[in-house]
Order: sequence, then structure tokens, then C-alpha cells
Amino acid sequence: MKQLLLIASGGAAGSVARYLLSGWVLHHAAGWRFPLATFTINLTGCLIVGMLGALVVKHGFFSAETRLFLFTGIAGGFTTFSAFSLETFYLLRQGEIPIAAGYVLASVVAGLLALWLGFSMISDRF
Repeated sequence: MKQLLLIASGGAAGSVARYLLSGWVLHHAAGWRFPLATFTINLTGCLIVGMLGALVVKHGFFSAETRLFLFTGIAGGFTTFSAFSLETFYLLRQGEIPIAAGYVLASVVAGLLALWLGFSMISDRF
């Protein structure tokens, strides 16, 4: 039961953070056709998960319970891959194939680079 509460509380915190960041990005990128808010959230989530993952690998940081809270809870509530998929689907349905393709490519490549960067910032190993 304690594990579920850790995940649920982390998920709630991650979801609220996602909502706040998404609103901020949307406010500053009004009129963009590219789904910048979700893109920003996914990259930020990848960067943070990379950094936290490096702390686990390099230094053995975080107990199993803390990892559940951080990775499954907060990161799971914060990142928005399902929203990414839905937005890509809608772009494709609207015939915005070049934008959809650019979004997918940029999200995957930049997400992997952000995760690597976050990991590299903490760890001296790839």
C-alpha cells in the first residue's frame, strides 16, 4: 500500500507540474501549429530522468521507495507520451504530414539527446 501511495503522490505532483509548464509554454507560443508544450515537457522529462538515472547508476542514490516516487510517480505523471501520440495522430488526420513527421523526428532525437545530456551531466560514463 505504501508503494501505491508513493506512486500516486508522485504522479499527482508530476501532473500538476506538467499542467503548469504546459500552460506557461502555451501562453508564450500562442499561434504555433507545432505542439510546443508537449515537446517541451517531453524534453524536460527526458533531461530530468537522465540526470536522476545517472545518480542511481553512478552513486547508487535513492532507495527503492524513492525511485518509485521519482521515476514511476513524478516522471510518469509529468511526461506526456500519450499526448504526443494523440497530437501526432491529429496532425496526420488533418493532412499536416510534414509537421507530424517533424514532430515525431524532433521529439525522438531531441528526447534521446536530452536524456544523454542529463545522464552525462551527472555520470562520466555513457
